[in-house]
Amino acid sequence: MTKFAHRFLFFVSVVQLVCALAFFLQFPAAINLWPFEGTTPLTFIFISSIFAAAGTTTLWTVISRNYGALAGIGLDYITILTPVSILSFKLGIAGGKSQVINYGIACVIGALFGLGLFLWSVRIPLAQKLPMPRPVWWSFIIFIIALLIVSSRLILKVPNTIPWKITPDLSVIIGWMFLGAAVYFAYGLLRPSWSNSAGQLVGFLAYDIVLIVPFLTRLPTTAPEFRYGLIIYTIVVTYSGLLAIYYLFLHKPTREQTWMRLRIK
Repeated sequence: MTKFAHRFLFFVSVVQLVCALAFFLQFPAAINLWPFEGTTPLTFIFISSIFAAAGTTTLWTVISRNYGALAGIGLDYITILTPVSILSFKLGIAGGKSQVINYGIACVIGALFGLGLFLWSVRIPLAQKLPMPRPVWWSFIIFIIALLIVSSRLILKVPNTIPWKITPDLSVIIGWMFLGAAVYFAYGLLRPSWSNSAGQLVGFLAYDIVLIVPFLTRLPTTAPEFRYGLIIYTIVVTYSGLLAIYYLFLHKPTREQTWMRLRIK
């Protein structure tokens, strides 16, 4: 069972990373699969960052064989894909759009996958005993609060919540993505070991790498109503990226624990 799960999850992570690249470069094949109208180039880049975070987190967890840390990823899938599937069915049926309905079906499959992943991995002990560093713990608290505020505003379709133009439907979808991230970080606090937080920081770093250059290049030309929000978002992305770099590559105890798991396999 574990060998099959290892290979299957490795395949899933590779697919997610391919999707991240396709949406970042906005390949027609990827764009044509996305069923929601009014999606701007920056929104496609944001979608790319979500795929990149999911793919790298899963890949690190699988390569290190730290399967207990997959439980938070499963909760993330459930939190995002369950409500998005309901919204997709609602929009697809109302508008007679089969592509949106098919997307809803794909979300249901993804949510069930997340449920299975959670039920399987939550019983597996975490691989390492090193505790979550206190600055990471406090940072996660701040991230969760910020994500809860932003996600609730997006789900309620409050205009200009994020610093670029989105449709009301995309506002709800992105809101659930942010809420899923909040649940993922909250689960890390419930099991506050470095085994959990390492994977979360790996995903956060991938998310930051995808977004930072597009954000910086758009700052000079961003409309006034979005500029302040984009500055705040860029600061958050920069801080979380530096936090991940420090504890994954520079801080000796966490660095050694992180990469030792990869070397010994």
